[in-house]
Amino acid sequence: MSHFKRTLVTTALPYANGPVHLGHLAGVYLPADIYVRYKRLKGEDILHIGGSDEHGVPITITAEREGISPQDVVDRYHRMNLDAFRKCAISFDYYGRTSSATHHATAQEFFTEIEHKGIFNKKTEKLFFDRKADRFLSDRYVTGTCPICNNPEANGDQCEQCGTHLSPLELINPKSKLSDETPELRDTMHWYFPLGRFQPQLEAYVNSHEDEWRSNVVNYSRTWLKQGLNDRAITRDLNWGIKVPLDSAEAEGKVLYVWFDAVLGYISFTREWAQEQGSPDRWKEYWQDPESRLVHFIGKDNVVFHTLMFPAILMAWNEGRMEGCYNLADNVPASEFMNFEGRKFSKSRNYAVYLGEFLEKFPADTLRYSIAMNYPENKDTDFSWLDFQNRTNGELADTLGNFIKRSIDFTNARFDGEVPYACTFDEWNTIGIDWQELLSQLDLAFEQFHFRDALSLGMEMARAANRFLTEAEPWKVIKSDREEAAKTMALSLNLCHALAVALYPVIPGTSNRIYAMLGFSGTIDDLLTHGHSLSESLLRPMLEKGHRLRGDSEILFTKIEDSDIAPELRKIELLVAEAEKRESGAEQQKMEFKPVISFDDFLKVDLRVARVISAEKVKKAGKLLKLQLQVGSVTKQVLAGIAKNYSPEEMVGKNVVLVANLADRTIRDEHSEGMILAVEGPDGKLFVVEPAGEEINGRQIQ
Repeated sequence: MSHFKRTLVTTALPYANGPVHLGHLAGVYLPADIYVRYKRLKGEDILHIGGSDEHGVPITITAEREGISPQDVVDRYHRMNLDAFRKCAISFDYYGRTSSATHHATAQEFFTEIEHKGIFNKKTEKLFFDRKADRFLSDRYVTGTCPICNNPEANGDQCEQCGTHLSPLELINPKSKLSDETPELRDTMHWYFPLGRFQPQLEAYVNSHEDEWRSNVVNYSRTWLKQGLNDRAITRDLNWGIKVPLDSAEAEGKVLYVWFDAVLGYISFTREWAQEQGSPDRWKEYWQDPESRLVHFIGKDNVVFHTLMFPAILMAWNEGRMEGCYNLADNVPASEFMNFEGRKFSKSRNYAVYLGEFLEKFPADTLRYSIAMNYPENKDTDFSWLDFQNRTNGELADTLGNFIKRSIDFTNARFDGEVPYACTFDEWNTIGIDWQELLSQLDLAFEQFHFRDALSLGMEMARAANRFLTEAEPWKVIKSDREEAAKTMALSLNLCHALAVALYPVIPGTSNRIYAMLGFSGTIDDLLTHGHSLSESLLRPMLEKGHRLRGDSEILFTKIEDSDIAPELRKIELLVAEAEKRESGAEQQKMEFKPVISFDDFLKVDLRVARVISAEKVKKAGKLLKLQLQVGSVTKQVLAGIAKNYSPEEMVGKNVVLVANLADRTIRDEHSEGMILAVEGPDGKLFVVEPAGEEINGRQIQ
């Protein structure tokens, strides 16, 4: 990593359609900030770019629902989220907006460049059109019955109940959200980006990083590559977004698809940063100098956009160029998910802790610490109020805060608020910490994005400092050997300084408060300059004899009482109860059954025992398994929405119950010749009905 002159860090753009919650913070923004702050601590040239994603259908739906303009919606949430990030000390160098003029110009420049090269494909397709509203309907504007789980309120892009990704044409009984009318199919032309054209280059790109990228990033990318990359639409029929920059009838009423324009925000925001700096071309140093490093911090649900789609766009731009070529990402540290009290964060169900609301009640550093200690690096983790309380009280207050306050209070009381002894380098290395090894381990952990490991090393320093002070007992020794007590306190004060530096990337506000109590003017932030490594100050005692402390102390962390989190725990109980009520259908006064059928109608249903002879996942359909079933002497293919509960290997060899005479259907371009029976448990898990017995294959169920 040292061969790069500079680093550009980007963070996934939060959608300006709602407030960010702790899941967003844990997966993207806090790890990026920790990494950036550490690199600044080392004196490296690093730039942190973020911003709001302000285009797309959900924003227009919110605007129409509230009777306001899309601009009003994005203005509200951009301000709200930026304010929350600032309060949480997320240190963006620039935080932009995709509704800005610079961003529109940048995205249109990319479209024009790629269009002129003849790379895009144009395709006429049938999309739903609402005659009453007089407009084509994007996927989110269409609702209907899910073909997989029969949820009557599935959206045109995904069913929230079973999670299956859909297209509007797959919905049963589609309706327009604008008018509640049944839409009609009409022809419309759109531009498509041919991802498959760049598949060999993308495969080489992913393969070149397989040793340093996280396994989830490599696996997600290779899954898509294995399935084969297809053309992907980059325009939509919509009135909110970046206009297609062509003066032609076919471009009328069309905007760039948000997936294409949003990732280009990283570039446009860097341009805006450079303009603010008074050096309009400086952005090119970070994007087009081969000695610059690009790192994308994202959640795992955004992997393919950053390892395949965005690189393909940059490859298209770079094609045929000798200069002005863009760098591809050197690393994409994608996190897993952080859940909330055992369940996935969900804004739609209001099952979340929103960042802004949290910071109105508790200090930012306590949150940063708790989340960093539960960072979902390679598996899903969980945020709980009790864990937050225990970490704040035990690790921050009792371990770190207690050591700092004891050291400063004793020095103020017994040594007139001055460092009473000149510590030597050798003495610094006799307090139970191998500083060279510690610095090496810290550097390795931060550089490899192992933020829990890095923070654990810092807290082990605090524990070692406490042990040193407790075992030295300067409050006793001072009675007989003032010089020895003075040495102990000088070393303890230097440990306070070292802890402020080592923990700065995670709890910067606390580090700056320690720094102030130690008598320094300004903050640690003021000392961070290119070419000067403050992290190396750990290797030696930094406080000279006679250095004056501020003269007072403060409690760094106030303990969290049970009464402080009781309201939050009560909220969770209510949210869980509401969710369980919805999921179980308990809000219904009585059990709701489907319309009554006659016995003769029931006899028409042919239920047969079938054996699964092969199974595989369906491309780009996370819920579906394609099953080959042996039913007596007949083989049938069935698509079943059970992939979240059963792997293909688990299904092979099972006996299942098949609705054998169901009319054939096409789902995801795959033929399905029936349906298998499954039961949903109270937690939403599906259990396939498995008949048992000898020689029952093909037998009819009576």
